[in-house]
Amino acid sequence: MSTFDHIGLIQDINESLSPFRKAQPEAMAGFGQLARAALADGALSAKQKELIALAIGVTQHCSGCIGFHVKALHKLECTRAELEEMLAVCVYMGGGPALMYAAETIAAWENMAPTKT
Repeated sequence: MSTFDHIGLIQDINESLSPFRKAQPEAMAGFGQLARAALADGALSAKQKELIALAIGVTQHCSGCIGFHVKALHKLECTRAELEEMLAVCVYMGGGPALMYAAETIAAWENMAPTKT
């Protein structure tokens, strides 16, 4: 089975959006501020909010979202058990298509895991 390259995908998305960021700096700054505000610790932790964001990405079939949010969840020290419980809810709510993106998410989780030295 070939594995989707989420690290490369994230890099490609960032490179592709670079001219758009320059052309629409206020809109992109607003999007960045919205993301920071929405994902900040509050009644829900930043990790819980990233799990929600990833669940939406999975059920909306967004490979880019999977890459960006898996990367963030690794930084927030999310456990594989937490990820898998969230994916179970995605499959419950999204059926077979969500199951296919759950498989992609697990592959991304493994491929993007920080190396332990």
